[in-house]
This record gives sequence, C-alpha cells and structure tokens, in this order.
Amino acid sequence: MNTPRIENGSRRDFLRGALQGAAGLTLAIYLPGAANAAPVTTAAFEPNAFVRIGADNTVTVIAKHVEMGQGAYTGLATLVAEELDAAWSQVSVEGAPADASRYNNLAFGPVQGTGGSTAIANSFEQMRKAGASARAMLVSAAAAQWQVPAAEISVSDGVLSHGSRKASFGELANAAAQLPVPAEVTLKSPQDFKLIGKQAPRKDSGDKTNGRARFTQDVHLPGMLTAVVAHPPRFGATVKSFDASKARAVKGVVNVVQIPSGVAVLAKDTWSAKQGRDALHIVWDESRAFKLGSEEIFAQFRALAQKPGLVARNEGDAGATLAGSTRVLRAAYDFPYLAHAAMEPLNCVVHLRDNECELWYGAQFQSIDQPAVASLLGLPPEKVKINMLYAGGSFGRRASKDADYILEAVQIARVAKARVPVKLVWLREDDMKGAYYRPAFHHTLEASLDAQGRPDGWRHRLVGQSILAGSAFAGMIKDGIDAVSVEGASNLPYGIPALRVELHTPTDIPVPVHWWRSVGSTHTAYSTETFIDELAATAGQDAVAYRLALLDKHPRHAAVLKLAADKAGWGQPLPAAKDGARRGRGVAVHESFGTFVAEVAEVTVQADGAFTVDRVVCAVDCGIVVNPDVVRAQVEGGVGFALSAALHGAITLKDGAVEQSNFHDYAPIRITEMPKVEVHILPSAEKPSGIGEPGVPPLAPALANALAAATGKRVRTLPIRTDELKA
Repeated sequence: MNTPRIENGSRRDFLRGALQGAAGLTLAIYLPGAANAAPVTTAAFEPNAFVRIGADNTVTVIAKHVEMGQGAYTGLATLVAEELDAAWSQVSVEGAPADASRYNNLAFGPVQGTGGSTAIANSFEQMRKAGASARAMLVSAAAAQWQVPAAEISVSDGVLSHGSRKASFGELANAAAQLPVPAEVTLKSPQDFKLIGKQAPRKDSGDKTNGRARFTQDVHLPGMLTAVVAHPPRFGATVKSFDASKARAVKGVVNVVQIPSGVAVLAKDTWSAKQGRDALHIVWDESRAFKLGSEEIFAQFRALAQKPGLVARNEGDAGATLAGSTRVLRAAYDFPYLAHAAMEPLNCVVHLRDNECELWYGAQFQSIDQPAVASLLGLPPEKVKINMLYAGGSFGRRASKDADYILEAVQIARVAKARVPVKLVWLREDDMKGAYYRPAFHHTLEASLDAQGRPDGWRHRLVGQSILAGSAFAGMIKDGIDAVSVEGASNLPYGIPALRVELHTPTDIPVPVHWWRSVGSTHTAYSTETFIDELAATAGQDAVAYRLALLDKHPRHAAVLKLAADKAGWGQPLPAAKDGARRGRGVAVHESFGTFVAEVAEVTVQADGAFTVDRVVCAVDCGIVVNPDVVRAQVEGGVGFALSAALHGAITLKDGAVEQSNFHDYAPIRITEMPKVEVHILPSAEKPSGIGEPGVPPLAPALANALAAATGKRVRTLPIRTDELKA
C-alpha cells in the first residue's frame, strides 16, 4: 500500500509478528546465493517458484493466491507474461501448494494466504521479477547457442529472435535450465507495457465455461465418501445423546460419528448423507447455549453506546467542542449480522494416510489451515499437503481464522477411521444457520458545525463484537482496540479540528463473527458518509462541494469524488419520473485497502416507498491497473454485493437461533434490481492497490443519500425499509 492505514497496517503488523514460526522469504523467488540456486525439477525450465516453461512451449504460472472469481489468476499471469514477453495464449495458471517459505503474501509477512485485497498489490514486483528472471535466462541461452550478444536478442510473443534466427521458449528451455538465476533484473518501464493495463482475456473464464475448472465439488476420488454434519441449533449447544439407527438405515449411508462440532453422517453421495443426517435423532445439551435475540443484542449495544469507550483516535477536544456548540447534530445507526452466502457453500476433501494428510479445496489461508491440521493430527506441517482449487466465492468466509470447516473435515475422517478420502459438504442451510457472520454493530455520531457550516467537532462511538478476539489473530488487538472494527472511522479523511472515535467490544455474545467483504468499512463507510451528507444538508451546502472543502489534504479522495460527480452529471437536474414518483441522487467516497472509490447513485421512489436504483456511477483510483476489465468487473460485482445487503441482508436471531436458512429468506438481489453501473478508472502511476473489496463500502451510503435527496428521510438502520420512505 502506498499510504499506511490502520485497517490494513494493523492486519499486516500482526501477521508479521504473530506467525513468526512460519518461514518466509522477502521475495519468495529463487535468487543466487546459499539457498537460492534454481531448484532441481523434472520440468524443462523452472527458474523460480512462479514460472515453469515446458519443452512443449507452455508457460505455467504458479499462483499463490486462490482464484475465487476476483481475477487473481489473470492478474498474476499478466505480471509474469509481461516481463517474460510471452504470448498470452501460451500461458496457463495453476494454484500453488501450501508452502509459506515460497508463496508467502508479502503484505502479511511470513504467511501464505489470500485476503485484504492484497493479491496484485503484494505481487506486482515479485511476479514481474519472476518473469524477467526467466526471460533473462532464455536470452542468455540463445546468446550462447547463436554466439551473439544477449543485448541484440529480441523477445516477443514467446519467440526469441536475432536476424533470421528464431527460437521458441520451449526450444531453449533445457539450455536455460542449466544457467544460473540472475541476481538482478531490470523491469520494464510502464510506457513499454504490452499486457499490463490492457484487457487480456481472463485465464479462468474458458475453464469455467467448458467445465474444466476444478472446484471442490468436482473432486471424485476412488472410494470417496461424502459427509454432512448436524450442527447445534444454538451457539454454545453440544450433543447430549443421539440415535443413529434410522440414519444408518438410509440407503448409501456408511457410517455415523460424533465430532466436536456435531454429528456427521458419511455416505456414498451427498443426497444420501443429507437424508441420513435428517433421519438422526439428536438431544442437544443447551445448558450453555446462547439464547438472546437480535433485539436484545441491540438493546445491550445501545446501552453501551451511552458510555465512553476505548479511544481509537483522538484529535483536539471533541467533548468540549460539542458541549460549547449551539449547532449539534446526532444520529444513531444499527447494522445487522450478515452472512457471506457465497455461491459455493463450504466444502473440503481430506485423505488421511499413514503419517500424512492431503486436502483439496478452495484454500484461502494456508498458513492457518496447514498448521491447524498438523497440530490436530500430530504431524509436521510439511506432511499436510493442500491442493488449492478454484473457489466459488468466499467474501472472507474461506479465510477461516481458526480453520473451522477444514478441521471439521479432518475430524470426521479421523474419528470414522476412514482409509478412503472424505468430502465434507456444508449445505446452504448449514452455512446460513451455523457459520460465521459480519458482526452486528451500533454506531452513534455527534458533530458540531461552525459559523460556516463546517464540522469543528466530531464524536463517533461504535459498539460491536471483535472479529479478532479469541482467535489466532488476537495479537492484532492493541490497547483493547480491534482495528478492523474501527477501520473507515479511525482514519476518517475529513479535516475536522476536534475528532474522537471510541469503541465498545462486548465479550458476552458468542455469535461467531468473521471478516466479510470490506470488513469494518461495511458499516463505518455508511455511518460516516450518510452523516457527513446530513451535515452538508443542514449547512445548506452542496454535498460534493462540502466534502471537497474537507478533503484538501487528501487529493486522491478528492480526485475520485470529482470524477464520479462529473461523470454522473452532478448538479444537473435528474429527468422527471412518471406518475409523480420522486427522483434523487446521492454520493459517497471512501478509501479501503489503499484504494479510493467514489460512487453516485440515482433512485426513483414511489409514493408507497418502493424504489428502484436506476444508475450507479463509480470512480476508482487503485494505482496502476493490471487489467481494466477485471477492475470494472470487481467494482460492478461489489455494487451488486453491497446492494444485496442494503436492500435485503439481515441475519436475525430469535431465542439464540438464526432465523434465516437459504436464499428465500436471505435474498441476494435479483437481476431486475441491478442498476446500470458505470466504472471510471482514474489514471495513476502509484503502485497497485486492492480492488476485490473497495467497491463495496460506498454503495449503501450513496444509495441512502440519494433516497434522502428524493424523500427528505434519513435511513439509519439497514436493510432499508420501504415503509420508512412513504410520501
């Protein structure tokens, strides 16, 4: 990242320090030196951990980041191919094995994993150096064979040339493999890029279209059994007793075993396992189960918000400024629990053998999963092999902070004494009712206005569960502050002389919480951007001009805000709606994961409060763009993802049990609800930053601000209720 921020820096600081036992290299590519010689392999030419060139002229890029729809495979391959001067058609991608010494995430330190929108940002120079090193060795091999200076050899589309002489990568692969890896390589200047910044076709699209893509559900191994688990109906409940006689009578059921997380049914196929699971008779011990509902949880949050919390940021004296002002605005916001609801529910294939374990799944956090499995089985980590497959979405869920579903799969295989592979399958209902959620939060905001209508005092108090507490990531908590809870609030960019951010973290609510696409910014962007909009309206000032006046020290925020406003036609009247419906336009700007995004939403609101989101205009500054089509796709997808939560998303509890179970009562948006989305990318010479998540945070506040412009009514509880917008 170009500018350290609390939300990202804190995560990286922890991961660098908390997992020091994992080995890591600065570049994780083989360079000359004591342990840096090119590895001995059966491949024709494998100069480093990320490139393999075959005698058949294929170029295989080894991707250390999982492909879950975000375009990581395409971006990583582009970086290698650019410096290698390979033909895009000859390049393919495969997932890296679990080996943090070679495939660590440079943003995290000695840790292998995908998250925090870091895939391209942490790999930009690393993967280019890998490609450039391979190119230099191929050129050296050609120079030796042709007896010409290396500087006179040109490389283009996978072919090396000197005068009339030509040779493909494959023809030179064996000779290049005998040469030393160069200590230093020169990377291209941006003006010489042929692939970076261009719209090369995605590397995963073809396989996903023709069926070659391999997801966990596509793994079918000899003798494999499928397991489905009955989990407790309430958090904290355990198995008291169970009767498996009817389950065992189901055709296809092979075994039933109790594991720490519930009761697992193993069968020859998923349907038989589900039928067997449904036939179980289980008596649950709920003596320690959590039995509060959503309203009771929020009542606790609201009570805590009346008291000072731990200080996450403090500049000036916000308390005195607010107390001495005659123009003070106050607002309170409620944000529900949210499910990840990825298209592919959780799953994992495990095969236990003598003194080793092999797994197949969409691995997102190998440096958590591998040691956790090794510890459970009493094996050294290198005896736990992870095959990284495609994942059908994640939104944070597969980056499990405690390897929960991976350990569950291993527990099943171990307790069942299975000598054949076991595939664990979570059905949609399992994932929705007993998984991990975006934390529920309550916010209170207060701001005072000076004589010019600008905020001179600001106090923001947040109440919600910590994602990090009690996990392997607890080391990220500093002075009681879970940085991911306050990201987007603690680094508020607006120039306010007296600003204070406080946090309360309840510890008596056992609802499992986890990072969810854009994490803390999912709620902090909403409260801060709708509140700043309300201040502008109170001051009688234009919402864009008001923000720009407060962003004089943040040019990248200001630049995307200006671009989005310009492309949306800000300041020009919206076309009138038919039948007396009301129109509105709203804006929001936010930084997350080092990327700056502004979005303008346009809405049409009917008299009964029903509304449509007609258009969303987005402006993005994510540094140097590797593939603009992937950037646009991620922002468009982020808009749809955020809109689903804004319109429909809420996990609610009643007597401690989750009420939602599938897409019928936890609905994603339908295609008819998706607005027209325009994405405008700001040219930048800055290093690449994240793009998988930053499109999410500005959408809901831009929408709410548009609804306020149309109706005069402020939405402070999500999801949005149309009955609050009636004329």
